[in-house]
Amino acid sequence: MYRFEDCQVDPRQFELRRGGAVVHVEPQVFALLTHLIQHRHRVVAKTELLDAVWGGRYISDSALTSRVKMLRRALGDDGNQQRVIATVHGIGYRFVAEVAELDDGTVDATDTVDEPGIVRPPQQIRYCVSPDGVRVAYAISGTGSPLVRAANWLTHLDLEWSSPIWAHWLDGLARHHRLIRYDERGCGLSDWEVADFSFDAWVNDLELVVNAAGLGRFPLLGVSQGGAVAIAYAVRHPERVSRLVLVSAYCRGRLARARTADEREEAALDLQLGRIGWRHDDPTFRQVFASQFLPDGNRELWDAFNDLQRATTSTENVVRFLDVFAHIDVSTQAPHVRCPTLILHNRDDLRVPRSQAQELAALIPDSELHFLASRNHILTADESAWPHFLTEIRRFLAARPPQAEITADR
Repeated sequence: MYRFEDCQVDPRQFELRRGGAVVHVEPQVFALLTHLIQHRHRVVAKTELLDAVWGGRYISDSALTSRVKMLRRALGDDGNQQRVIATVHGIGYRFVAEVAELDDGTVDATDTVDEPGIVRPPQQIRYCVSPDGVRVAYAISGTGSPLVRAANWLTHLDLEWSSPIWAHWLDGLARHHRLIRYDERGCGLSDWEVADFSFDAWVNDLELVVNAAGLGRFPLLGVSQGGAVAIAYAVRHPERVSRLVLVSAYCRGRLARARTADEREEAALDLQLGRIGWRHDDPTFRQVFASQFLPDGNRELWDAFNDLQRATTSTENVVRFLDVFAHIDVSTQAPHVRCPTLILHNRDDLRVPRSQAQELAALIPDSELHFLASRNHILTADESAWPHFLTEIRRFLAARPPQAEITADR
């Protein structure tokens, strides 16, 4: 959190307060504010602001100027005084007010705190049982309209709650929604010893969780390979999915999309390295994954990612996961998605190249694609793309379909 003059900014809660009162600003204006604060040690170029806030979409200088004017008005500043935001003519802007960084432990009566300074709405962990007898764990947190997140690589409902990899995701997504997420079969709090490890079984488990949660029509979020699961579910149940959000996703795994001999060799090598590394329980191989998922992370973040991977499932299951991931292919299903779709992808993602996002955008009708300024596969809390990510999701989900989502809690 940040404090300057009589203002306080909480990026985690997406909130600006001035004189103790909440000031309502547009999402782009808030993203502009947080980016300027986080880079207050230097002048931020206009091109950087356009990229960070609008994700590379063509926006005129006048649009940026109007957002800066709106931001100054919200902060009690103006173009003449420039006490908070200074214009550097011909270059960009700089945040010049003196800023104090806060670690606020204040909580509402309905909030829970896992460690000092981290505030989260409570989560409820529940179980449902699949037709083949697998116990699948799912969690509900936050309030408001539902948002379902399809499971992705090695989730753990409990450990994610205090993980620096995922905690800010849970906070941000549950801030304005009732977030429903689950551990896919074979990992986390769900059963580890399962016979059916197929892609279809994962789609069936998403179907199981949605029914157990008593949902009617809802938006669906898919991250990484969870995007393929979400696509398959949306095609299978077009009447249930109101909007689809795909983040760092792909429709074809590395082996499925390999076309040349070199691509097939590289995909096979990646799969074999994973198999051998996990079978021998060699931490250096898990470090390869950490550096691909979080190339701009520090040692502490990499260690947290490795610890989460190791505690999430068995070595045998990781090998099975990797085999299925490599062969995923929903390219024939994607054109049959019938709901509005938002595709968010980190521009320089080392794990899943942006060409996969472009393929999704070409295949899925009524889809929009936005690139985020990051090299990480999983966005971290302190990078400038994070508030932009939340802004785009809030904007997209706020545009309600003609028939509002129905939540039929049992």
